[in-house]
Amino acid sequence: MAAVVLRRFGGPGALRVEQVDEPRCPRGASLVDVSLAGINFDDLEHRRGADPGLPLPAVLGVEVVGRRRWDGRRVVALLRRGGGYARVAAAVDAHCVPVPDDLDDAQAVALFEQGATAYGALRLAGRLRAGESVAVTSAAGGVGHLAVQLAVAMGAKPVVGIASTAAKRAVVAELGADVVLAPEQIGELRAVTGGRGADLVVDGTGGDQARGALRGLAPFGRLVSYGWRGGAPGCGWVDVGTEELVDGSVGVAGFWMRHVVDDRALLTGIADALFDLARAGALTARIDRVVPLAGVGAAHAAFAARQTVGKVLVDVREVG
Repeated sequence: MAAVVLRRFGGPGALRVEQVDEPRCPRGASLVDVSLAGINFDDLEHRRGADPGLPLPAVLGVEVVGRRRWDGRRVVALLRRGGGYARVAAAVDAHCVPVPDDLDDAQAVALFEQGATAYGALRLAGRLRAGESVAVTSAAGGVGHLAVQLAVAMGAKPVVGIASTAAKRAVVAELGADVVLAPEQIGELRAVTGGRGADLVVDGTGGDQARGALRGLAPFGRLVSYGWRGGAPGCGWVDVGTEELVDGSVGVAGFWMRHVVDDRALLTGIADALFDLARAGALTARIDRVVPLAGVGAAHAAFAARQTVGKVLVDVREVG
């Protein structure tokens, strides 16, 4: 079968299309004939060698949609060990969720992992209640653009989106954000929430934006981090003093999708909620581009350069 193979850690050029054997299917897993795979930041980090324990050669890609062979059902699946940039993937059955007939493949895979991350950051870690104010950093990204829509659907008010370019800010406004700011305007967070501050900030950037968001929290406000993709050195570290937490009556929490993946009932419940919202027209994944297998390297480069808005997908049926 055709797949994108990584034989050495490095830049986007290290990703090459090759013919490889279909994956073996261990107990508790099923083969899935993949139609689309998603690209996310974890793929870029693995390509660069952030996990030196990753055995090479490797096929990256942790999110796919396709048909499960043994029953023909259309499913979305999360692949903890990768394997998505290929025409066939071996998916753990507990990590697969059926796709409703009236939801297309692109929306299903774009909503599943990153939508669940947005949902978990807002509801599970952020404890969002209707009427609270929410700010979302990287609001035009794969997780961020879904978090903005989910916050609106959950009754947050106002919803503040933070995005790096004018074009991205225009998209965020179209998604339903009440206020849209540039990253350098994070200090205005308190002002645009009526002087009170944000009740919840969902942050995927870390660094200066996370620090600015902390200063803009309302009493009993929460900052939830789901990553540190700011790009600047040290963005994975934000110093917070206990005195600062106490003086502001604020909290800091994290969210990792793995804790949803490992809980079957939680995973399927969140997926069902996301799919129901999508079918009702309240949640739409924005697809930035769909590339063939041969275009994965260029897509990685565009992703790393922050030239994408929304979700980037790979049509594994097309070599290119």
